[in-house]
Amino acid sequence: MSGAMPGSASSGEIVGILLAAGKGRRFGSDKLMHPLADGRPMALVAAANLRPACDRVVVVLRAADHPLAGGLVDAGCEIVVCPEADGGMGHSLAAGVRATADAAGWVVALADMPFIQPSTHRAIAAALRAGASLAAPQYQGRRGHPVGFAGKWLEALSALSGDHGGRAILGAHRAQLMLQPVDDPGVLMDVDRPEQLPAGAQAAPSTD
Repeated sequence: MSGAMPGSASSGEIVGILLAAGKGRRFGSDKLMHPLADGRPMALVAAANLRPACDRVVVVLRAADHPLAGGLVDAGCEIVVCPEADGGMGHSLAAGVRATADAAGWVVALADMPFIQPSTHRAIAAALRAGASLAAPQYQGRRGHPVGFAGKWLEALSALSGDHGGRAILGAHRAQLMLQPVDDPGVLMDVDRPEQLPAGAQAAPSTD
C-alpha cells in the first residue's frame, strides 16, 4: 500500500487520541460537559465510542483537574495535560502523540464529535493495522473524522502547533490517504453550537 512503512502498522499499539482541550466558546458553556440523551457528557460519549477500537486511548485536556478527568479514567482512558492548549489544536495533538511516541499509529478523534459510531473508529484502526499510512472515513463522498496516522508521522505530528492539527499532513500527502467508505453520518457532525445537536440527542430537561 502506498506510503506504508514495512511492518510499521503490523506490530505495536494503535493509540486513540481524543482531543478535548478546547474551550468551545461558540457553544456558550463547556460543551464537552454537555449531557447527551443518556445523561453522559459529550466527551465521555466520544471516548466510549473510540475506546473499543484502540489498544489505548489518551485524552488531551487543558488541566489535570478538569471535571471530566475522573470519568475518563473510569472509562479506561489515560489523561495527557496540554498547558499550551490555548495555542490551538496542533499543540494538543502534538502533546498526545509525544506522550505515546512508541505507538504503531494513532486514531485522532475530537471530543465534540460524539456521534461517530464505534464501527467507524474500528475501520480506521484496522486500516492502520493493515499498513495504511493515513486513513479517514468517507460518508456520501465527504471525508470525515477520525483520522488515522501511521507511526511514520511521529516527527511531523510531534512538531505541530497552532490550530491546524494534522490537516497540513493530509493536504501534502493525499496520495497516501486511504478513504474508508462508512454508513455513518456522525463522521461529519461536529458540535460547535447547541442547535447543531440532532433532535433527541440532548438530555431531557430536569424536573427538579
